[in-house]
Amino acid sequence: IRSIEKPVIAAVNGVAAGDGANLAYCCDIVVAAESAKFIQSFVNIGLIPDTGGTYFLPRLVGLHRAAAMMMLGEKMTAAEAKEIGLVYKVFPDDELLEGALTLAKRLAQMPTRGIGLTKKALNYSLRNTLNEQLEVEKDLQGQAGRTADNAEGINAFLEKRKPVFSGE
Repeated sequence: IRSIEKPVIAAVNGVAAGDGANLAYCCDIVVAAESAKFIQSFVNIGLIPDTGGTYFLPRLVGLHRAAAMMMLGEKMTAAEAKEIGLVYKVFPDDELLEGALTLAKRLAQMPTRGIGLTKKALNYSLRNTLNEQLEVEKDLQGQAGRTADNAEGINAFLEKRKPVFSGE
């Protein structure tokens, strides 16, 4: 999920427990139905979190909150998950699929090469120092600046029109 350049949307409907929650947390955008629940359930069966949970969760919510979630195994509502930054948006249950598809269609019409490079930069940021990350940004910005979508975006801005991106 993290290595592909395309954005991945997790649409959580129901209970995301253990691996299911951790798979959602490694996605680029997480949306949830109002009735969705999230739980780090591993402790309840004597295991440790896996599927990248010990990597992503502390980076998303901080070490102390991640530790409490993992060690206590308490359920959290979609609203609570949104409040602490685990979920981008919460939809009414019957609008989750439509909402997730709308986001996907919107992303598909955007400068997809730039979005892919943004995801790449975000991945590097998980392990880089600031100076290393600034170098990554310089390199990837150079790549983005040579795309047809960048030229289209600038032309559309100057011509005061909506851009039509091609993904090139």
